[in-house]
Amino acid sequence: MWEPTVFKHPATFETLAMEPELKEFIMKDLDTFVERKEFFENVGRAWKRGYLLYGPPGTGKSSLVAAIANYMRYNVYDLQFQSVRSDSELRRVLTSTTNRSILLIEDIDCSTKVTHDRTKANENSDEEDEDELKRPMGLLNFIDGLWSSCGHERIIIFTTNHKEKLDSALLRPGRMDVHIYMGYCSPAGFRKLASSYLGIKDDKLFGCIDDLIKSIEVTPAEVAQQLMISDEPRVALQGLIEFLNTKKKDTEEAATEEKVKSIKEEETEEKKVERENSELAESETRCIYLT
Repeated sequence: MWEPTVFKHPATFETLAMEPELKEFIMKDLDTFVERKEFFENVGRAWKRGYLLYGPPGTGKSSLVAAIANYMRYNVYDLQFQSVRSDSELRRVLTSTTNRSILLIEDIDCSTKVTHDRTKANENSDEEDEDELKRPMGLLNFIDGLWSSCGHERIIIFTTNHKEKLDSALLRPGRMDVHIYMGYCSPAGFRKLASSYLGIKDDKLFGCIDDLIKSIEVTPAEVAQQLMISDEPRVALQGLIEFLNTKKKDTEEAATEEKVKSIKEEETEEKKVERENSELAESETRCIYLT
């Protein structure tokens, strides 16, 4: 059963290092959801909303969940899918959640077998694996099947680093209604972090940092870590620039190595084809000679 604990995460929409337009969209969508009880009743649908947060690690998915919980003032139920042993147990656990709550399932691609190889997986005859395969189906029934009517005003949030691994059965509207990409840090995200961590809204070094952030993939978590190095803004910003330059250099070197490797593989394949063609030509010549 659920084990209660006090939720005091400090994340809010104000502190999130996200694009302002995306924040506005999410808050507006949440507000609309709360205000549409009669609409859901009139159309015969359970009063719930499903969100998928996807993107690389360190891009703020968990912080966004906390911000949503604080904004809505909902209870959060963190479902550890691996700990559920059967479909019936899953039903008991899910139906025991309260109204006005958030059901959180993190790393859904690692927690279930609802992936693109679902058909192949169903061929497995092992009894334990079969139980694992039933649980995702039980989850789907809770999201938009008969179980979904057990309670109201619920938000279901899934997170994943690999959206492409999820089956379309889970991704479709009615289950994951809103897909939110949590990407790498942008100049706007950096400025929000600088304001939160250093208490500054502008600096001569911001332009240089903006250019570096645009040229490489760096997560908000990495930027925040560098800004925490010193309480002195100029020292922290200089450290961030050094980190970004190093990361850019490493990225360029890795890309160069990959390109060289690809060229070598192409050359090796070309030599292999030439050798096979040469051997074939010699074989044909010998055949003509013998004839």
